[in-house]
Amino acid sequence: MPEADLRNLRDPMVVVAFSGWSDAAQAASDAADHIVSLYSGTVVARVEPDDYYDFQSSRPLVSLDDDGERVLSWPTTEVLLCHLPMRDVVVVRGPEPNFRWPSFAATLSAIIAVAEPQLVMVLGALLTENPHSRPVPVSLSSSDVTVREQLGAERSNYEGPTGMQGVIAHACHQAGIPTISVWAACPHYVANPPNPKATLAILSTLEDLLGGPIDLGDLAARAEMWERSVDDLASDDPDVAEYISNLESVSDAREPEPSGDAIAAEFQRYLRRRDH
Repeated sequence: MPEADLRNLRDPMVVVAFSGWSDAAQAASDAADHIVSLYSGTVVARVEPDDYYDFQSSRPLVSLDDDGERVLSWPTTEVLLCHLPMRDVVVVRGPEPNFRWPSFAATLSAIIAVAEPQLVMVLGALLTENPHSRPVPVSLSSSDVTVREQLGAERSNYEGPTGMQGVIAHACHQAGIPTISVWAACPHYVANPPNPKATLAILSTLEDLLGGPIDLGDLAARAEMWERSVDDLASDDPDVAEYISNLESVSDAREPEPSGDAIAAEFQRYLRRRDH
């Protein structure tokens, strides 16, 4: 573990995302990948895959390098360092492991602890009845009372099966590392990835948590194109169009008026992007 690369960082925070069961439409892992891509993340650690992955379900990939030679890449969890304007961000990403979850979580939380992060943000996405044409709900939850009070998160009352996101959040909390879970709600009737609108909603929430703007690239334009493409597909099937219309009515009926705090937060986000 290259501890030197994770020490003495600028106001570090950590973003964690795993593809798989708790990553509907790949929205969460795409958000992590976006940060790595836009800020040229460099790998500082990897979790060796042999003890944790079933290579029949998470298969290695074969690619060709610039010389035409075949390169074999094994599925693994990477820890990458990204230098954002306002702080350093450590991104943890990879496929959800298949085996030895307690050992995996202990190994990964120990790596995260080296960075002494101010906050660990664990990303997830789930399928819901939220219509694609409405804002993507993003929920914040934490087991840490201080985090809940400072960031307006809730205490999760969920009981049932969990993914590696939940296991890592629990491990970090047990290790005394401030941790928050960030979950986006994706429409179940367009479950296939990508969902750039949900990814954009996650990144917008991360901007608030990180305290500064994230370079969104062309993500906003892709989110608009995605929504229009779903509109076009729905218009070809009257039953689907009626179903979505009913979801919109239900969503509009339960959507509260924006609070003063929500309006202020959106205005502050606008100012940060304008000054970026």
